[in-house]
Amino acid sequence: MEYMYASLLLKSAGKEINEENIKKVLEAAGIEVDEIRVKALVAALKQIDIDKVLESATAMPMAPATAPATAPVEEKKAEEKEEEVVEEEEKELTEEDLSAGLGALFG
Repeated sequence: MEYMYASLLLKSAGKEINEENIKKVLEAAGIEVDEIRVKALVAALKQIDIDKVLESATAMPMAPATAPATAPVEEKKAEEKEEEVVEEEEKELTEEDLSAGLGALFG
C-alpha cells in the first residue's frame, strides 16, 4: 500500500514516477524498499493513466450527509410504525422462548 501512496505523492508533487523517486519517498518514510515491488509498480503504472483513474474515483456519487434529516415526514412515519411492530414482536417473546433458544445454542 505504501508503494501506491509513494506513487500518488510523486504524482501530486508533479514528479516523475520512476524507480529512483519511489525508492527515495519510501526510504524517507523509513520503509525498507523491496526492489522487485518497486519495479513491478513502475511497470504497471506505465500502462495506466493515473489522472483518469483519480478522476473516476473522485467522480463517484456519494449520498449527502444530511439525507436522514431531509427525509419526508411520510417516510419517517412509516419507519416509526415499523419500529413499533418490531418492538411489539420483541415483547411477545416469553422467558420460555428465550430459554428454548439458548438450549438450541448449547445442545
